[in-house]
Amino acid sequence: MASNRGVAYMGPGKVEVQSIDFPKLALGSRKCEHGVILKIVTTNICGSDQHMVRGRTTAPKGLVLGHEITGEVIEAGRDVEYVKVGDLVSVPFNIACGRCRNCKDGKTGICLHVNPARPGAAYGYVDMGGWVGGQAEYVMVPYADFNLLRLPEKARAMEKIRDLTLLSDIVPTGFHGAVTAGVGPGSIVYVAGGGPVGLACAAGCQLLGAACVIVGDMIPERLQQAKSFGCEVIDLRKDATLGQQIEQIVGIPEVECAVDCVGFEAHGHGKEAGVEAPATVLNSLMTVTQAGGKIGIPGLYVTDDPGGVDQNAKTGNLSIRIGLGWAKSHGFMTGQCPVMRYNRQLMHAILYDKFHPAKCVNVAVISLDEAPQGYKDFDKGAAKKFVLDPHRMVA
Repeated sequence: MASNRGVAYMGPGKVEVQSIDFPKLALGSRKCEHGVILKIVTTNICGSDQHMVRGRTTAPKGLVLGHEITGEVIEAGRDVEYVKVGDLVSVPFNIACGRCRNCKDGKTGICLHVNPARPGAAYGYVDMGGWVGGQAEYVMVPYADFNLLRLPEKARAMEKIRDLTLLSDIVPTGFHGAVTAGVGPGSIVYVAGGGPVGLACAAGCQLLGAACVIVGDMIPERLQQAKSFGCEVIDLRKDATLGQQIEQIVGIPEVECAVDCVGFEAHGHGKEAGVEAPATVLNSLMTVTQAGGKIGIPGLYVTDDPGGVDQNAKTGNLSIRIGLGWAKSHGFMTGQCPVMRYNRQLMHAILYDKFHPAKCVNVAVISLDEAPQGYKDFDKGAAKKFVLDPHRMVA
């Protein structure tokens, strides 16, 4: 029988590469004729994976991680008509049936049929339907014709695989944050967080024509990475307020739009920089976003956080200044990015050399066996996006 290995969460701070079952075209006891089996070409470590690995969710031990997947089709079910064996494909991290009212409405992040617990599902993620993750050698993908994005011209795609691997999540997610914040030609935008999603968002803002993109973070290496592709930066460890630092850049203490790429493990700014304060980013964005502006919120917020700073935070109840947002008529957009809304166009931008996200997020390709160390380095704040290469297919 064919073998398979995957990266499993084994408790707070611990992941292991283990032997796991080879995927089957099956959903429980029934055949999954609409699915395919992929040989993983690349699969990425995501910041949202880190929330689980830190023990900040209710993820069970033994969960095979990984929702950012690019692979080659090696087997297809009887009902798969348009995806063929040998195709190189990008897998949206959202699992979607393509048949429910939300999928038909383009809201693939909140499919109604693929997770019995709640709307929306993802590979290898807590409370997202129990689907096996893709930080592995092989994985099964359901509803293949609907979900998969075929990458044309395999040889050409492999030349750009460091960029194209990011289409499964962080590039569309960052771009979604920018779009929902109203970023467009000439915009002045503040991006909270210089991790991979924040850097991808900043690059997406530039692709949308923003005049000034400002990235805020507390890790100097991440700020340097943002500067490397033309962003202005703000060091949130400084005592000066966020508004004061923005004023030093653009002349007023406000931006036209803002994006939260941090989420619920946010920390205070300035003198409170080492103290976890989960509402800090949302409240600071309402403070610096002009009246009538929009705030995109692709940063993850959870309903259950065992490590929350207080009883409210443990159930996702945060002290958000909604009165301030109401008074300023802010628009807010939360939730999973519907990847399929953006991935094809972003693929074209990559293939035609209009967009180079791997350089912006500083992709580092590592082997599957190096995944545990990659998680440790990422948790320390490394200004890198770790991409796993299980079969050593990346040149």
